[in-house]
Amino acid sequence: MEFIRALTALTVHVFRSASPLCWNLGMSELVGLWVLPPGFSHLFTLVLLPLSRVISMLRFLAPRLLCLQVRTAQYSSAAALPSPIPNPDIRYNQLFINNEWHDAVSKKTFPTVNPSTGELIGHVAEGDRADVDRAVKAAREAFRLGSPWRQMDASERGRLLNRLADLVERDRVYLASLETLDNGKPFQESYALDLDEVVKVYRYFAGWADKWHGKTIPMDGEHFCFTRHEPVGVCGQIIPWNFPLVMQGWKLAPALATGNTVVMKVAEQTPLSALYLASLIKEAGFPPGVVNIITGYGPTAGAAIAQHMDVDKVAFTGSTEVGHLIQKAAGDSNLKRVTLELGGKSPSIVLADADMEHAVEQCHEALFFNMGQCCCAGSRTFVEASIYNEFLERTVEKAKQRKVGNPFELDTQQGPQVDKEQFERVLGYIQLGQKEGAKLLCGGERFGERGFFIKPTVFGGVQDDMRIAKEEIFGPVQPLFKFKKIEEVIERANNTRYGLAAAVFTRDLDKAMYFTQALQAGTVWGLPLPPRLERSCLIVAHCSLKLLDSKDPST
Repeated sequence: MEFIRALTALTVHVFRSASPLCWNLGMSELVGLWVLPPGFSHLFTLVLLPLSRVISMLRFLAPRLLCLQVRTAQYSSAAALPSPIPNPDIRYNQLFINNEWHDAVSKKTFPTVNPSTGELIGHVAEGDRADVDRAVKAAREAFRLGSPWRQMDASERGRLLNRLADLVERDRVYLASLETLDNGKPFQESYALDLDEVVKVYRYFAGWADKWHGKTIPMDGEHFCFTRHEPVGVCGQIIPWNFPLVMQGWKLAPALATGNTVVMKVAEQTPLSALYLASLIKEAGFPPGVVNIITGYGPTAGAAIAQHMDVDKVAFTGSTEVGHLIQKAAGDSNLKRVTLELGGKSPSIVLADADMEHAVEQCHEALFFNMGQCCCAGSRTFVEASIYNEFLERTVEKAKQRKVGNPFELDTQQGPQVDKEQFERVLGYIQLGQKEGAKLLCGGERFGERGFFIKPTVFGGVQDDMRIAKEEIFGPVQPLFKFKKIEEVIERANNTRYGLAAAVFTRDLDKAMYFTQALQAGTVWGLPLPPRLERSCLIVAHCSLKLLDSKDPST
């Protein structure tokens, strides 16, 4: 069986190098569009591939069988995690421009704070419009026709991305510790989920780099016509604080794979891990000016990127309110193209025939994961009336059992909110929910005496017209709603200005398919799915769409 697993792992690796639509998910492999669960299903991996592909793979594998390494599922428990670095040293706090470290032109700095304690970690350079101008100039020069980056073979860009992934893996414990220190998320999630995802994203797009091909078009007579994809140019990127390294990877990897240069503004709440990754970009061998990292505030540095006349595209992940400002700035400047990934108020719908234990567990994780700081969090839980009371009871008990505390302890499930502003915002929504008449079932207050911790909170009896039902809270607050009919809950679920994601819990495949068509959301999960697969599926859709918008077709 170990031989079969090893053979399968290498087979998938070879297939992955030939097709960008697959990468390894621990012992659950995503092969093309096929999802294979752990265990004996690996025996059928080769059957799912075209015969010609199998033959070519076996020819490749034959002389290499003695070199196989068995891949096993890792970090499935706290016992398997390495020890974190509770006080990682801060190595970089300046702006990264043209592969060099710079103070801000203004010489200003701003503080970054440990959300677990409220104590100062250090000061970071506060970039503004003048610094963005320097970064854009460096990015434009790196994109100049005839520059080392423009002359680089596409496969070499892929090798650089793979080299970057290697360096992230090398420094994985340090990066995860830095993320936990600056963001507050539990180390087990920083290390086993976020950093794992970061590596996969860079490797995924490394595979894409030399596979984005043009076409030839038949013409009359002796003429011929062909298309090719060309980079957009200088890409401005503005990322949020909830998944700093993951969001950085989602933005950087597709832009670099397709030959663009980047000016990135990272969130002022969580600048440290992004700056360290900038040092790895230089170490990996990316030419000067290809990637430039600016730390600073949205109204100054972020706005300067969105308004800049020499930025060809801007990609932003964050709040809907700021998204409107980005869109307007792009239109008012040079009509640069815009990619936005904004807020959500995503429904989780539990039907009476659902697996109760599974539904409670998944709805709990869908909301409380990452301290509720997810744009696609299941922040409206609709439960069919006949099972509502049982679901409510189990949900409250689950929330009470969730371990809140020091994020560097390996069994911690919930850390602090990212900063004091977000902490006070969430507590404000909890007070508002009580004033509006929702029933507070557990939590609802600060946890501990220092830091920005909030107890897991569950509200029952929530009505659709309450603000906690309509507005994005972005915290560990789970509102429960009761419904009687399918048509009713679909209408209520769709009654939102958002439309990011939705989930349906049912054993009935026909009902699940009906919901996927009826719900107005960019991603709809019909559950149950294998654990953690939900996030992986989202990555496929999100990253693929980003890639398709990172090159221009030219005829």
